[in-house]
Amino acid sequence: MTKELRYIAIEGVIGAGKTTLAKMLAEKYSSRLILEKFDENPFLTRFYENKKGYAFHTQIFFLLSRYKQQQDLQQVDLFHNIIVSDYIFEKDKIFAYLNLQDDELKLYETLITSIEKNITPPDLVIYLQSSTERLMKNIFIRGRSFENNMDENYIKNLNDAYNHYFFRYKSSPVLIVNSTEIDFVNNQKHFNNLCEEIFRSDRASVEYYNPQK
Repeated sequence: MTKELRYIAIEGVIGAGKTTLAKMLAEKYSSRLILEKFDENPFLTRFYENKKGYAFHTQIFFLLSRYKQQQDLQQVDLFHNIIVSDYIFEKDKIFAYLNLQDDELKLYETLITSIEKNITPPDLVIYLQSSTERLMKNIFIRGRSFENNMDENYIKNLNDAYNHYFFRYKSSPVLIVNSTEIDFVNNQKHFNNLCEEIFRSDRASVEYYNPQK
């Protein structure tokens, strides 16, 4: 399969490095950068303190924020050939099914069903697959205040949910990157090799990239 990449989305569990990679790709290829506005969610800190009490509030805020960003992608951009995003809209469902209660989930499904048909799928999704141990290490290193007491069991469950989702994902071609050992931030060779893999012309619908150490 060969298709010009105009819209690349990067996904992964909290701490996988998706935002960092998105910024690096956007800089290297002079791309339009779309970042998830997690810091604008007023419920996020309270969610990590009380998941059951604030899951629905947090989820709906993210859903509507992501939807607005995705609608903005429909606007013609004359200054950039490539769009790079650090999330896909569909990932919202992963968190919803993990965190919402039954009655909340029914309301959520009604809402997302009415809007998701308006979303443009990426030309390529890069899924940064990592171990829970590496994810927890990255979360600790970056030191976001609302993640200070991150529950490792929550990250493990989220990691399992991401793996389950992307092994069955069909909306776009997927490049699954084994990012447990890769260091595309501090190792220029790792980053260059990953870029070559991303922009290969002979892409299959699902591919796995296991970088050499």
